[in-house]
Amino acid sequence: MRVTVAWSPGPREVREWALQLPEGSTVRDAVLASGWPREDASHGVERADLGVWGRRCTADQVLREGDRVEVYRGLLVDPKVARRERFRKQGARATGLFAKRRPGGKAGY
Repeated sequence: MRVTVAWSPGPREVREWALQLPEGSTVRDAVLASGWPREDASHGVERADLGVWGRRCTADQVLREGDRVEVYRGLLVDPKVARRERFRKQGARATGLFAKRRPGGKAGY
């Protein structure tokens, strides 16, 4: 069975491993076969956030032909806080509905 293991060590950087595994292999087997723990020794397979095709899963999940196993990084900043900070920097008039106002139009339209 062919599966792919993907991991992003940083922004805009992705490492992928295409693997041939026996039927009945688990997510843990795929991650260990990829060599990922050697790449990032600060994490272990058991503590890692894992997913298959963008859906979180446990390391014990059995894989199917063509699955893409993903090893996720932790978030550095809460997305809601980051959005608030971007909005604060840009100002209320430079974002969303108010960004492209028609000349002579009312505020908010």
